Amino acid sequence: MNSKLDHELIISALCEGGSVARKLPSYEPRQAQLDLLSLIIKGFNEDSLVMAEAGTGVGKSFAYLLPAMHFALSNNEKVVISTATITLQQQLYEKDIPLVSSCMGDKKIKSVIMKGRGNYICLRRLDDSLREPSLFDSDNKKLNQIAKWAHTTKTGARSEIVFKIPEAAWASVCSESDLCLGNHCLFREQCFILTLRKEANNAHIIVVNHHLLFADLAARYQGAGYESAVILPPFSRLVIDEAHTIENAATSFFSSEFGRTGIIRQLGRLYHKRRANRHGLLLRLCAMLPSGDEQLDSMADYIQKIRTCAEELDESAVRLCSQEGILRLCPASDESFLNRELFPYLKTLRKNILSLTDLIRDITENLDEGKATDPVVWETKSIVRRLESAAQMCDIFCKYKKHENEILWIEKKRLKDSTAVRANDAVNEHYNMRNELSSFAIFTKTPLDLAPILRESVFSCNKTVICVSATLAVNDDFSFWAGQSGITGLNNRLLLSGCFPSPFPYKNAVLLASPNDAPLPDEIEYQDFVNFAACRLAAIAGGSALILFTSYQSLTSAYNSAKDELSSLGIRCLKQGDDDRSRLLQSFLSDKSSCLFATDSFWEGIDAPGDTLRLVIICRLPFRTPGDPVFEARREAIQKNGKNPFLELSLPQAVMKFKQGFGRLMRRSADSGVVAVLDGRLHKKSYGQLFLHSVPETKCSFKNINNILLDMENFLY
Repeated sequence: MNSKLDHELIISALCEGGSVARKLPSYEPRQAQLDLLSLIIKGFNEDSLVMAEAGTGVGKSFAYLLPAMHFALSNNEKVVISTATITLQQQLYEKDIPLVSSCMGDKKIKSVIMKGRGNYICLRRLDDSLREPSLFDSDNKKLNQIAKWAHTTKTGARSEIVFKIPEAAWASVCSESDLCLGNHCLFREQCFILTLRKEANNAHIIVVNHHLLFADLAARYQGAGYESAVILPPFSRLVIDEAHTIENAATSFFSSEFGRTGIIRQLGRLYHKRRANRHGLLLRLCAMLPSGDEQLDSMADYIQKIRTCAEELDESAVRLCSQEGILRLCPASDESFLNRELFPYLKTLRKNILSLTDLIRDITENLDEGKATDPVVWETKSIVRRLESAAQMCDIFCKYKKHENEILWIEKKRLKDSTAVRANDAVNEHYNMRNELSSFAIFTKTPLDLAPILRESVFSCNKTVICVSATLAVNDDFSFWAGQSGITGLNNRLLLSGCFPSPFPYKNAVLLASPNDAPLPDEIEYQDFVNFAACRLAAIAGGSALILFTSYQSLTSAYNSAKDELSSLGIRCLKQGDDDRSRLLQSFLSDKSSCLFATDSFWEGIDAPGDTLRLVIICRLPFRTPGDPVFEARREAIQKNGKNPFLELSLPQAVMKFKQGFGRLMRRSADSGVVAVLDGRLHKKSYGQLFLHSVPETKCSFKNINNILLDMENFLY
């Protein structure tokens, strides 16, 4: 029987004069925070599922940390706290948890932060890379730098490294689950992952991110079970912060994909040749055999065939994706066309992959016991499994009609990193560079409906799951998110929910402006209107503007139209795509007279308090654009079931993203500014009211654009 949390004791910590409140500068009690805290305490005490929308400034971190830490200590149970980003992970672990812990008297709470394997170095892989140098001197210099760092680091985490590391270099030495030798590894005593897992096994609070959480949950769901350690120790109490993102996080772990670049990378680890030099695992494997040279030649022939097949398949797939960039296989697909242009390449690739993997399996399964545990054998087997997974995907795509509960599509992508092109070229001297190499195809399979998977893997198997976010509800209704996430439909489980409004003074501090003469997005004059309005609004604000778009084409048009005029006013214009996201954001935050023109990834997760951001422009209501294969497939499924896909999916999804964009403006109680919406549908369509009702009450200006410019100037100055 669990020890119940003392409601009054925990609540008192955040009341005026309380143990936590005393340690927070300029603390003011927030009723919304206390109400949220009460709900979460009840969730732990009653083994419940909780959905909570907490507006900006409520203080949700302390509202879930206090009960989580008290519960973990009182019941000697682990509580896993998952965040959407590594940045929030670090904040919880380095600042918030120590502060709360210091207010709990003599009770010692042990916490640990865990990131995905790829964030940590693998000493065995580093040793292998140093033993078998790269074909490029610059890569070898980086490896030597990493090796020096590896002798001094305490955690092995990439975040500790102060020098720049190319992705290709880190990929060759980072930890990977299916390349781990476990107890057979010569470096197991110094292994950073094993050390971290031992710490986690003895911890009360484990702070993870959604990426790592779903890596663990997906493995458990797919057969690893819930009673033993997988990636995380076994747990049954879970807090999910920024819970509105869990569907996207889960999608990547319950999906599968393959493509030319991944196949060639795996083949390169098995065998590659440049001039007279041969390298790879197969050389070392065949060295264990009496007739290794003959078998190596046979496998090298198959490797060359697979490379050729992968290249031919890729060329065909890129061509099929044409200008749209995406081809989804669905009941409406032209099967005779696919039989001519796609399936023969998939079948040939599958056949050659399986011929190679059969040869390798014959070798590895017939080695004597002493050689079978060699690291070379283990790593070779893991690559065989990856190649066989690609072969299985080839078969699934050829039999797409039998997979009606999955979404299958091909997407054309571009290689942005020249080092990736070089790395792919380096694995084989006969692999010719060509103009089309800048494009490649990815074949992806993802579940049509994630809700049943999430219901089983997240909610049914845990005693308490607390889901919090600033955006879970649409007009105070959780139905949409609850349906998408799978939290509903569980028998005999108490489901608690609540909306906790922001304490920030939106009524006086924010002006919501939307021109009633704005064209509809499908009208020919719409883009010209956006170009004009965005420029004039940013000019009046003197910069400090985040201008959000739903398409890169629209962004580019507005940026090109505005940059000269804004630059002449001393306003720096930044455009997504011109630099790395983190550097672009840092440039924006460090220059109060700058404007950032941005799309999808900047609608959330940006914290720009004070005068850094005084104007947010939402150029278009964020409905998903046609062409997203997952979105389109789910729309079709809703329609097939006799429901309205616009009302069931498109509209609530757009409202939740709109709330995220709106929420970029006010990050502190002293902030103020303007949110301008340039989409005529806000006034001319009946559903526009749903967007307006889903954000806090503000001052409003719904006039023509010229009068809005005057109102905005009066409001700001």
